[in-house]
Amino acid sequence: MKRCFISLPLLLILLAAGCKSGNKNVPPAQSDFSVDLTEKEKADGLMTPEIMWKFSRLGSFALSPDGESIVYSVTKTDLATEARKTGLYKIAVTGGEPVNLAPEGGSSPQWINNGKKIAFTRGGSLYVMNDNGSEPVKVEGLEDFESWSISPAGDKIWFTRRVKLDTTANEKHNLPKAKVRIIDDLMYRHWNYWSDYSYSHLFVASFDGRKVSEEKDLMEGQRFESPVAPYFDGAEISWSPDGKYIAYTTKRLRGREDAVSTNTDIYLYDLAAGTEINISEGIKGYDRYPVFSPDGSKIAWQSMERDGYESDLERLFVYDIPGKTKSWVTQGWDFDVENIAWADNNTIYFTCSYLGTAQVFKTDLQNRGVTKVTEGVHDLGGLQINSGKMAATIMSMSMAPEIAVIDLTDGSVKKVTGINDYIYDHIRMGKVEEKYTRTKDNKDLQMWVIYPPGFDPSQKYPLLLFCKGGPQGPLGQSWSYRWNYQMMAAKGYIVVAPNRRGNSGFGQAWKEQISGDYGGKNIQDYLDATDFMAKQPYVDADRMGAVGASYGGYSVFYLAGVHQKRFKAFVSHCGMFNFESWYGSTEELWFPNKDFGGPYWENLPSYKFSPHLLVKNWDTPILIITGQNDFRIPYTQSMEAFTAAQLRGVPSKLLFFEDETHFVTRPQNAVIWQREYFEWLDKWLK
Repeated sequence: MKRCFISLPLLLILLAAGCKSGNKNVPPAQSDFSVDLTEKEKADGLMTPEIMWKFSRLGSFALSPDGESIVYSVTKTDLATEARKTGLYKIAVTGGEPVNLAPEGGSSPQWINNGKKIAFTRGGSLYVMNDNGSEPVKVEGLEDFESWSISPAGDKIWFTRRVKLDTTANEKHNLPKAKVRIIDDLMYRHWNYWSDYSYSHLFVASFDGRKVSEEKDLMEGQRFESPVAPYFDGAEISWSPDGKYIAYTTKRLRGREDAVSTNTDIYLYDLAAGTEINISEGIKGYDRYPVFSPDGSKIAWQSMERDGYESDLERLFVYDIPGKTKSWVTQGWDFDVENIAWADNNTIYFTCSYLGTAQVFKTDLQNRGVTKVTEGVHDLGGLQINSGKMAATIMSMSMAPEIAVIDLTDGSVKKVTGINDYIYDHIRMGKVEEKYTRTKDNKDLQMWVIYPPGFDPSQKYPLLLFCKGGPQGPLGQSWSYRWNYQMMAAKGYIVVAPNRRGNSGFGQAWKEQISGDYGGKNIQDYLDATDFMAKQPYVDADRMGAVGASYGGYSVFYLAGVHQKRFKAFVSHCGMFNFESWYGSTEELWFPNKDFGGPYWENLPSYKFSPHLLVKNWDTPILIITGQNDFRIPYTQSMEAFTAAQLRGVPSKLLFFEDETHFVTRPQNAVIWQREYFEWLDKWLK
């Protein structure tokens, strides 16, 4: 469940000059929708839900083979119509003005033909254009695809496509108007979708620059998927430099076995021979994101050791293809490895969540030590290296994702895009500060404190405790378009976001402690952080609230039963309320099997931390939010909590989205979410 806020698989405070554009009066022409702010928005100078939807959003990017240019996609949304348009832009690694390469739209760029051309998608089709954006040509012979990548040699392409293999009830009974499912195994729905009786398969085909032909399903007849659910991330598939091999991630388990296991594997497929080998065989946990070395002799990937534990340590593994051996390169390193990129055949760079940030690190295959490369209060990710140049995404609590270039000689980080500089020029951001306190059991607890713009320490402010989801995973310098720290600060709240037990970036033991102890030390960490902040002269201890989603929503439900009058208002989004009913209605059962110890009928002690057992103590106003298509934490959990609050006579409101999932992604729904969220908090805390 950790990728709920994961998740966010996503990058803070830069120097003020790095976030400013040269002209404060002209919005950037990086989309077909106007970016201009109203005079009132400029005069107020504060973040609002409406301004949030004027932000342009960075998509994928690609560093050119010569390391001199970056092509990237940017999406803009029109709030009134909910229409989205995505364009492609090119910028030099030294920065400067971006060039609009695709006025008619485009996304998912890839450099091909040694950097002379760029392939991209538009309207569900594949296109190829010159590197200056001229002569875009639609590729023939490729329809109905999802992820894709053209081989380094340019003569082949892999792509994924859903292949229907199962029979529906309608087909079985020849009654096409019936609406019924016949279910005889688990994983019939996942995260936010019901099974459509098809599977994501990996195909390979010939490519001549203008046409795709001779396609072959490498997984023909298999009721398995690549990339794996629920993210279907194309980064789980990669080409060898010579284009003769494909490494891909799959999970060859079905039904009940799939529901209780995290055992994905990486297969190395020989295109000429039509054979494959499992290079991660014997490793029982997640194995994902294979990346070939520049000479093609090795494959690096992220690997977890234990089956059924999605938050196990992410290790860097390398497979030697000629020797057919694999090794744990970062053995002894206690932080999660992500975003692997080879600099040469010996040196590997990667990112780690590290003490509330995400930094770049490196290792080499000979000495195997880990060296920290970058510094700064930011999250870096999505590393790409070409011709000795590194590009990455960068974001913070005060800045939406942008692209940065990292100097590999000294680790300096330079932001080169300014997608939303025009907005930053007209709104004020609150100061973000790192603080520490001691926990009840005498541990150091890091927290990030976000202050309102124009903060005056002689005044008193209401406080919001932010409870992170997960429950494992990082609380770093991320930017969210819903749980936005700066938005909360702009409304006059001081926000405290503690890196409590269970969060990554503080060693594996800190992360693992939370399993089986949901109502224990991590909840005490929240109370310790709250008590510490309540003593600050600028915090009004009589106006404090707690908010959170997913595991954070659970935390709010649990705090409601144990907070002893600390808080005056709660907001819980998609939280677990009743462990027993949740176990029977969720899908990825490896998660509760690990964190609860097993199913409820085994009478396990961890079930004592279910919030529904503490409802007798509820006495504080609570807003509860849920989405009908959330299958991780089904909406019935929120309904149970709302019913309990109503019957207890606790002031409460249920915000139910009929067309949302674990997340709220539709623009107008998101604005309603923000408005109701702050209306509730303002009512009880102001």
